[in-house]
Amino acid sequence: MQYRTLGRTGINVSAISFGAGPVSGLMTGADADAQREVVAAAIEAGINWFDTAPGYGAGSSEANLGRALSEIKPAQPIHIATKVRIPLDSTEPIGDIIRRSVEESLQRLKVGSVALLQLHNGITAGRGEETASITSDDILARGGVADTFDRLRDEGIILHAGLTGTGQPAAMKTVIRSGRFDTVQTPYNALNPSAGATARPRSGERGYEDTDYGNILANCAAMRMGVFAIRVFAAGALLGQVPSAHTLKTPYFPLDLYQRDASRAEQLRAELRDGESMTAFALRFVLSHSAVSSAIIGFGSPSHVAECRSAFPG
Repeated sequence: MQYRTLGRTGINVSAISFGAGPVSGLMTGADADAQREVVAAAIEAGINWFDTAPGYGAGSSEANLGRALSEIKPAQPIHIATKVRIPLDSTEPIGDIIRRSVEESLQRLKVGSVALLQLHNGITAGRGEETASITSDDILARGGVADTFDRLRDEGIILHAGLTGTGQPAAMKTVIRSGRFDTVQTPYNALNPSAGATARPRSGERGYEDTDYGNILANCAAMRMGVFAIRVFAAGALLGQVPSAHTLKTPYFPLDLYQRDASRAEQLRAELRDGESMTAFALRFVLSHSAVSSAIIGFGSPSHVAECRSAFPG
């Protein structure tokens, strides 16, 4: 396994990370034996970073990951990242929301602290301009997200603070340039590389218009932030998989996007090297960007771990 320095955190993170989200359905499901088997296979492959969130399966992902890791008892250091999402309709102070969420996450994960706490909201100029998005003022104003993350870090409850890089580029860059956060996780793949590119297709140029992530990886690099790429396989569309149960109901990356991506993935197959799989192509594309520290992959079985490990041997 290849390891890379996670920005200014100094952590050596595996180039492939374990995503415990709902797309594969593994960690939000009920098969404890399968969960333990896949987590153990990931650790055996050298994966040392596990990403989860309370919003994945209403806490089941965290609980299942915590149980699996406590049963496996890895000999090597393992880093856990989780998240907090600020409800738009709450009148409760942001600091109270975050602290309660983190305390509940730690209980489910069976740990006293996490390596990384990430804001799970997108960032826009106005609240709710995109699904569950909040503003840079919500994040940077006194008593907001950044101040609360700082207090949790001072208390040793979290080691580092991170962002989800979705929303409007100008608003995202305001928060990135503040220097208050150590990492970003953002959608980045061969179908939509706009988080790491200075140009994007014009509207209608190829019959579609992608979400523009505004080349935020350049801003992350300038701030020495670690970067996790998410949606590396476009929720399975790049691999020719059928849409997951999560894809059929999520408002964040909906079914029509998946269907469009699946169609466009066929065009990319012509770019594969002789004998190269789409898994290898997609991983190579993401991990070749100098700002990307790790690709978060949602594994569903030990064979998925082995496939990704062989596709990007480091």
